[in-house]
Amino acid sequence: VQLQASGGGLVQVGGSLRLSCATSGRTFSMYHLGWFRQAPGKEREFVARISRSSGYTAYADSVKGRFTISRDSAKNTVYLQMTSLKPEDTAVYYCAAASKLALTVSSFDYWGQGTQVTVSA
Repeated sequence: VQLQASGGGLVQVGGSLRLSCATSGRTFSMYHLGWFRQAPGKEREFVARISRSSGYTAYADSVKGRFTISRDSAKNTVYLQMTSLKPEDTAVYYCAAASKLALTVSSFDYWGQGTQVTVSA
């Protein structure tokens, strides 16, 4: 299972970024997909998740109303649209795949490499 994250960068407070995670068609159709992040010195934390059917989404309270997760079946890609970015959103963002509908790091089976998001004040 391969997951390729991209789209990170440097953005000012209040700005927006869209992260992408490209997968294979098999992965895309079989797994629930999620985004996590890890800031320096902190544990990896859940950000957002979307179910296989795209019918169910879930968000961490810290990003609810600002971030939107979506998936494009034609491109086998999951996105994380991030708006109203804050300095505390600075982290390495990871996409991941899970066979079960869950929210915890340990529930996700496969991980992509991270993409750095830096929000400057």
